[in-house]
Amino acid sequence: MKRILIGTLLALPLAIASLPSQASAAKIIVRPEVHRPNVVRRPVIHQKLIPGHWEKTRNGRRWVPAHYVRI
Repeated sequence: MKRILIGTLLALPLAIASLPSQASAAKIIVRPEVHRPNVVRRPVIHQKLIPGHWEKTRNGRRWVPAHYVRI
């Protein structure tokens, strides 16, 4: 009788683990990949690109990002 009881207690966790859970039955929704057209920018007319650079100030140095300046 003890053997049957011990065998049942040892097999119980395995039986519980093999039951399907809601996580395994969840729906998986895959979005279709959206292809966006490549955007070709027109060349900048009457503007000059000033590249990024470091600028001296009274408090030290400061980074100035690249920007366009009208000619």
